[in-house]
Amino acid sequence: MFTNHLVIAAKFVKAAKAQDKNAMSEAEKKWYANADEIAVFLADINPYWTEKMWKEMMYEHLALTKDEAVDRINKFYAADILIYDKIQTEALNMADMMSEGIIQQFPDSF
Repeated sequence: MFTNHLVIAAKFVKAAKAQDKNAMSEAEKKWYANADEIAVFLADINPYWTEKMWKEMMYEHLALTKDEAVDRINKFYAADILIYDKIQTEALNMADMMSEGIIQQFPDSF
């Protein structure tokens, strides 16, 4: 599931480099389906996480990553840098959400 996330991302980038819109669209569909699987998995392992919250976080992650990849491929470096900064903030928010859920699930460990 998590490995697929990276494999699909690589397929998306390869398709974007080739300017193959059909392959990009297919990879993107698979990427979002994989995000749904990850959201279900995470919601199942911690009662303080919901599928909805992880889907929202994963979808934001995918949208930003896709935009950054396309900007970089197209040599829109200023836009790429701006999106990278958003990705960094989003990753930190995702880490915070994960940490908070773990702390709530196992409060005696902290």
